[in-house]
Amino acid sequence: MRTLPPKKDLTICFAHGVYRMAERFAARNTGIKHFQVGNFDDLKARIHEADIVSVSMMWKNELIAAAPKLAMIQSISAGTDQYDFAAFKQTGVRLASGKGVNANAVAQHAIALTLALARQLHTGRDNQAKKHWRGMIGNIPEREDELGGKTMLIVGLGAIGGTLARLAQAFGMRVIAAKRDVTTGAENVDAVFTLKDLPKHLPEADVVALTCPLTAETTNLIDAKAFAAMKPSAYLINVARGKVVDEAALIASLSDKTIAAAGIDVTHEEPLPEGSPLWTIPNALITPHTAGETQRYEDNVIDLLIENIDRVHRGEKLVNEMVG
Repeated sequence: MRTLPPKKDLTICFAHGVYRMAERFAARNTGIKHFQVGNFDDLKARIHEADIVSVSMMWKNELIAAAPKLAMIQSISAGTDQYDFAAFKQTGVRLASGKGVNANAVAQHAIALTLALARQLHTGRDNQAKKHWRGMIGNIPEREDELGGKTMLIVGLGAIGGTLARLAQAFGMRVIAAKRDVTTGAENVDAVFTLKDLPKHLPEADVVALTCPLTAETTNLIDAKAFAAMKPSAYLINVARGKVVDEAALIASLSDKTIAAAGIDVTHEEPLPEGSPLWTIPNALITPHTAGETQRYEDNVIDLLIENIDRVHRGEKLVNEMVG
């Protein structure tokens, strides 16, 4: 394991093209030397200076060879599939994910998408653009609806899924969940089951909300068979990763009304290609992978980073430690 020097000798590199990490870190007056880079070339040129790197999708594993001082990476995001765990273990670099830093934001975004579909805010915005004042609806199933009494099925019950469960219950929803380990973390749901049992519970759900990580087990988890098992009145909410859903099956299911609607924050290819049918399907509500965006993001990551620096110096396990 590489040694992290005392705070007075530390250098932190923040690597992000948009987030103002260094600016917010400077406001803490820690006295720790730090700098920020905004692109991969600059990161590669300066990573040799850093004892700690706080980075996310700008990371490439080839950088390990160019970083002789690097002792720790504090990921800016919850996802860690971009990091080569074996290479980190071999070189003694510790890795902590950013899990939980935007849990409130993502969970609130998921409930916002659910509410928007139930209250038909997406069609209201479309009608506003057309200057069309929609009349009252006589056909009951076509009207706006309420969430109380409905069932939300959450796939993945980590920090985001658990927070979403509490929000859904606040709206009077019954909450059931699928998760990898059913022995822990199921305090806020009415029922919990394994991913293997997901197919038999899909017909219960009025809303299927995806908050799980992308793994071999969850890739294309929601496919044509899953859509066929869902209620025709059900919504799919995806704030996980695009590849958790078979996108061709999603497009077909929305087009032929196998399900009622989908709130989509993530897609297979991002940005979503201009030619994707998802852009023009009226029962799809799309946001551009912004569920995790929050004005508190930088400070939430920095809170975690500072805690983990202190933990290294105390000889403790990191918060969200992935390699250590």
